[in-house]
Amino acid sequence: MKKLLFLLIALVSIHAIEAQSARQLLDEVSKKVKSYDNIIIGFKYSLSNPSENVSQETRGDVTLKGNKYLLKLMGTEQMYDGKNLHVIIPEDEEINISSQSEDDAGSITPSKMLTFYEDGYSYKMDIEQNVNGRKIQYVKLTPIDGNSELKEILLGIDKQTKHIYKMIQSQKNGTNVTITVNSFKTNQPLSETLFKFDESKYSSYYINRLD
Repeated sequence: MKKLLFLLIALVSIHAIEAQSARQLLDEVSKKVKSYDNIIIGFKYSLSNPSENVSQETRGDVTLKGNKYLLKLMGTEQMYDGKNLHVIIPEDEEINISSQSEDDAGSITPSKMLTFYEDGYSYKMDIEQNVNGRKIQYVKLTPIDGNSELKEILLGIDKQTKHIYKMIQSQKNGTNVTITVNSFKTNQPLSETLFKFDESKYSSYYINRLD
């Protein structure tokens, strides 16, 4: 009985140490991200669901400054100016405009993608990989909410730069989304109008104001 109790205590201690180490690494990532005035990321986006025979891959880029962002992905642009989200769809010559609050815990936006893990997850250290000479440490995040559609997230972190290299999101329905960072630039000169929507540039577009 004493041996079993000792084993249980040892296991609990190991898990606690792993969680503490994972949290410390994530805190270092968060601190590094928040120290930049702006970030420009080029990435590869992959989505797969073997049971549904779904597999697609594309590239995109996103510019982040505070809670503002400009995301280009799958032929569309999403621009958030801190108050309104503008989804620009050139193929349909359509723009959807809606208000969006960064205080909404349920909203998932590009500006949160580098710090989303700060709340709502339990975490532990996972494998470490060598990628072209870079040591990538993975942290496994599990949603605390049992009703979440997410099964788990693997977050790959460059141990030297403390930048996120890869995010693998596994959903309970079998869908996997992988985002791999190809380029990570910081504190770049940005146009003052980058996050400002200029309606005059889209005179031929149908503008749908959702609010």
